[in-house]
Amino acid sequence: MSDKEESNNTIQRELVESFSRIKQRIGDSIQTEDVEKIGSLLKKSVESGLSTKDVFGLNPLICALQTTEIAVDEIGLKRDSVIAILLYQSVLNGYLKIEDIKNDFGDTVAQIIHGLVKINELYSKNPVIESENFRNLLLSFAEDMRVILIMIADRVNLMRQIRDTENIEAKRDVSEEAAYLYAPLAHKLGLYHLKSELEDLSLKYLEHDAYYLIKEKLNATKKARDKYIESFIKPIETKLKEAGLVFHMKGRTKSIHSIWQKMNKQKCNFEGIYDLFAIRIIIDSPFEKEKMHCWQAYSIVTDMYQPNPKRLRDWLSVPKSNGYESLHITVLGPENKWVEVQIRTERMDEIAERGLAAHWRYKGIKSDNTVDDWLTSIRTALEAGDGMQVMDQFKMDLYEDEVFVFTPKGEIKKFPKGATVLDFAYNIHSGIGNKCVGARINGKNVSIREELKSGDAIEILTQNNQKPNQSWIKIVKTSKARSKIRLALKETQVKDGLYAKELLERRFKNRKIEFDDGIMNHLIKKMGFKEVSEFYKQIADDKLDPNDIIEKYLEARDKELNLNSSRAIHSAEDFSYENPDQQLSRPSDDVLVIDKNLKGIEYSLAKCCNPIYGDPVFGFVTVSGGIKIHRNDCPNAPELRKRFGYRIVRAKWSGKNNTSYTIVLRIVGNDDIGILNNITSIISKEEQVVMRSINIDSHDGLFSGNLTVQLEDVTKLDALIRKFQMVKGVKQINRL
Repeated sequence: MSDKEESNNTIQRELVESFSRIKQRIGDSIQTEDVEKIGSLLKKSVESGLSTKDVFGLNPLICALQTTEIAVDEIGLKRDSVIAILLYQSVLNGYLKIEDIKNDFGDTVAQIIHGLVKINELYSKNPVIESENFRNLLLSFAEDMRVILIMIADRVNLMRQIRDTENIEAKRDVSEEAAYLYAPLAHKLGLYHLKSELEDLSLKYLEHDAYYLIKEKLNATKKARDKYIESFIKPIETKLKEAGLVFHMKGRTKSIHSIWQKMNKQKCNFEGIYDLFAIRIIIDSPFEKEKMHCWQAYSIVTDMYQPNPKRLRDWLSVPKSNGYESLHITVLGPENKWVEVQIRTERMDEIAERGLAAHWRYKGIKSDNTVDDWLTSIRTALEAGDGMQVMDQFKMDLYEDEVFVFTPKGEIKKFPKGATVLDFAYNIHSGIGNKCVGARINGKNVSIREELKSGDAIEILTQNNQKPNQSWIKIVKTSKARSKIRLALKETQVKDGLYAKELLERRFKNRKIEFDDGIMNHLIKKMGFKEVSEFYKQIADDKLDPNDIIEKYLEARDKELNLNSSRAIHSAEDFSYENPDQQLSRPSDDVLVIDKNLKGIEYSLAKCCNPIYGDPVFGFVTVSGGIKIHRNDCPNAPELRKRFGYRIVRAKWSGKNNTSYTIVLRIVGNDDIGILNNITSIISKEEQVVMRSINIDSHDGLFSGNLTVQLEDVTKLDALIRKFQMVKGVKQINRL
């Protein structure tokens, strides 16, 4: 027998033994005919050379079996996942086709393998691993949640196996990926045990000296630590038993990676870390009494040891987004040492250790509203079905509202679903967006309207003579692109307006007529233009004749002069005002136009009513000669009109001039969890609305307070108030 044949026989024996162990663990979910088919296919793979070692000197088939054992024992995956893991390498290397897998083992196995192949293709693009977007992209590419779980199991196994490899560079790359990518994924899914193992092994390979220093220190202090834990636990055990609780307790030393992180964060040595361990109280409790029993244990512990109220973490009432539930308290134990105590039930502990997989055992238990939408949908599907079988129908729609695409350099960009090439262009740079004429997506030329899809590689095409137009606003999906287009249009309008104004002033000069901005602004308003820029734009577009404008200007000027010369002088004695409910004005038809370019008159906005653009307003002449602008419904208006009517002038707003105004809203509502988040979320989504401050008091189930925001005009304010009124729990909202 040749060495190759002997090696293949050895590998086959290992495969048979390992596969036999796996079969016992997953039980009836895998059939005899499955076992026979898999055995035959694996044998062919070995004979075809798939058993060739990889860059770490590892056999891919043996690694697949080791990964399978982790997936089964520590995550809870079963038949479909097991088959997919074992046959994936054969498909990737061309020994098997996905169509054959589908025919022999069903659609789900083929789907999982297809997802694993797509992930492998993603890696070939070599994107930046240290990126939240990359994690999201991986998840969006995974058609089935089991693909992500298998990836985590595979990386845990690889990290276990490469301890003695001589390929240091590859070992470092794998370890960095474990820290940046796989550990956060495991954490997101609640797989805390695997997450800690990935972090510890990464630290071991990347920071060898730090890892072993902490490990040696932990070993050296283990005896004293165990003795302290025993003295801390003993009196608590007695009290819990007296209360009739069924439980067990244990001390858990924190992971080496966690201690290392604390040392770096607190800039101290090992001896400076006081919370090296945590005490865990795990209660055997029926689901309907879980919270009651946990809080009962909390009361017992805090009666015995002084708690630190700042260190209370209540993930019992509001679980973490990945489903983690527990009470964490820090108390002052013997020898005046602070000790962290974690209180949870058996169900909560299993979920904390095994993450998503643990929910398969607890179907029918409703998930909390605070859980991330994507995890909630998975859990709901699991709870509605029969154990793992529901995963056969489950298609992951994680991040369905987002797409992830590549720049030519391999950088990942995130966009909302429906975003276009134009959004991508403006995301890169305003100059690129303004000159964009299309793009090349995956080598194919497309228009600026083309929608982006996850995984697209995009190269923007530009032309120097390209300019934005109004229709572009409807093409883009992102607020960033929309605001940049509006800015570009405004800049174009300003340039055109400056040209038109220069043209008009030159005509005035030719006819030897003095150009007065105040008279021209009055004329522009009288002609029905809300914005001065729109008036000049129409001149630039030849929609208005400069000669006609000059004639109308002369009429307005003459009228203004005549009014000024014949105006009667009134004293305070002559003044009477009979109806304070009507808008007061001086006897003339003059109207103060509020504009930042107003010359010769000092005016300011009254603090008592904080008027903003669009509010009906009036002016009040102060003793110093300046004018205060008040809202018509100002609380002080009736008194001003009654006592100082002769000082009141009519006023109206000119253009917005990109001014932001500060207003205060009084809000009253039910003090429900999440209501303030809903209110602040509305503000964050509003364009050109900025929250300056929020002050809230809560009494007897109600909250009330003042919310200060900056916005452009009364239209924005009215829209904002309407949205607040639609928030469940908001009872009253008034402008102050």
